[in-house]
Amino acid sequence: MTTTQPQGYLATPSAGTGAPVLVLHAWWGLNDDVRAFCDRLAAAGFVAFALDFYHGRVTDTIAGAEALSKALDIKAAMADVAAAVDFLSVGAGAVGVVGFSLGAELALEASIAHPQRVRAVVVYYGTGPDDYTGAKAAYLGHYAENDPYEDRGYIDAVEAALGRDGRSVTFHHYPGTGHWFAEPGRVDAYDPAAAELAWERTVAFLGR
Repeated sequence: MTTTQPQGYLATPSAGTGAPVLVLHAWWGLNDDVRAFCDRLAAAGFVAFALDFYHGRVTDTIAGAEALSKALDIKAAMADVAAAVDFLSVGAGAVGVVGFSLGAELALEASIAHPQRVRAVVVYYGTGPDDYTGAKAAYLGHYAENDPYEDRGYIDAVEAALGRDGRSVTFHHYPGTGHWFAEPGRVDAYDPAAAELAWERTVAFLGR
């Protein structure tokens, strides 16, 4: 187990310690929205670390994000996740994981790969595999009502798969919203009311 901080952004509460939360960014990269989310988690008493899958590269266009995400080596990304889980769990035990869109899929995968160390997973918009055999986390999902990137039928299938074997899972669907509704930097999609409700639910869930 490593104590070396992987590449990313670390935000700590004023007390210096708190429950650890790993944040996995959307396909834009580790942008200001992600940093602000970590800062807000730290203000709420969590130690928040956002992993940088793109190693410094960030974009604000869909074309640029498509290019970056397509070039991402998933095996390498999951190795980065493992290193981040190692880093956060030293002296703290299990961690929470929050993933946005692309990061949501990797957060769900992390709960399968590290069942003893991932205790809670929050996903925004994204989905993942349909087999969670061996996973032990509790799950919370935030989904848009109008989302061209995620099929409601598949979202429901993932919710059902997560709920098997006695796992706790709650998915919320936010009326009138679209993909990226919780990211202030996406002015065309950001929904302040839905984002705040999702935030309140996320903090309550992670703090259980």
